[in-house]
Amino acid sequence: MIARVLGTLDVKVNGRSTVPTAPKPRKVLALLVLHANHVVSTPALMRELWGEQPPPSAATTLQTYILLLRKLLAKVLPGGMVEAKRVLSTWPGGYRLHLSGDAMDLRRFDQLCVQGRQALARGENEKAADTLSEALALWRDDVLVDVTPGPLLEAETVRLRESRLVALEQRIEADLRLGRHHQAIGELSSLVVEFPLNENLHAHLMLALHRSGRTAQALGVYQRLRAALINELGLDPSSRLRDLHLALLVCDPALDSEPTGTAATPGRLIAVS
Repeated sequence: MIARVLGTLDVKVNGRSTVPTAPKPRKVLALLVLHANHVVSTPALMRELWGEQPPPSAATTLQTYILLLRKLLAKVLPGGMVEAKRVLSTWPGGYRLHLSGDAMDLRRFDQLCVQGRQALARGENEKAADTLSEALALWRDDVLVDVTPGPLLEAETVRLRESRLVALEQRIEADLRLGRHHQAIGELSSLVVEFPLNENLHAHLMLALHRSGRTAQALGVYQRLRAALINELGLDPSSRLRDLHLALLVCDPALDSEPTGTAATPGRLIAVS
């Protein structure tokens, strides 16, 4: 079985889909996939489907959805319904979907992000850029783009979008360390429009512009971010971003150096977590 959530919900056995068309069973399957190999409680599934006030028939209806998912699995699994009940098993208080370790795109994404972050911390910039690029390539679209989320799936999608953004910031940092400033400017210019209050992305763009001989434009990026932060939140940029701005104003030569390790330098005044 292969399960993918970084885009449309896609669960297949031997190339044959087991994703139901009805919205509520899709939610159940999506939640089970996201928590694969762990028991998802019946109350959690009911909350996802009906919020805080499930109907009196909720428990029975949920059992119907589980049966539907098992029937879809039974059609494509060699062992039929017996195997389907093993793959989607009933546990005290809930249900558990069994997936092998390499069967899920999200699990692979998380593994690659850890490897990329560790490589970046060691100063292995080429490896970090390649590994994080591989992780980001697993995203085919927005997470679970074809599933209407309830409260639990909504929380999961927010978390996963943030993980994707952090990976993107770290991959861009690796690219900048490798001197790929000209190549990064276009992508960063688009990202700061999408995330107008994100200081990390603005710092990366400022540094890329400066190292491309466009310091005046880098200073303009700072001024636009400062105006947005004040208008939206009533806040000035962080001290780290102000330090980067000052370094640009005085043309600090340290900004032109490529950091090779983990020690802080003016070129990394904005730390990426």
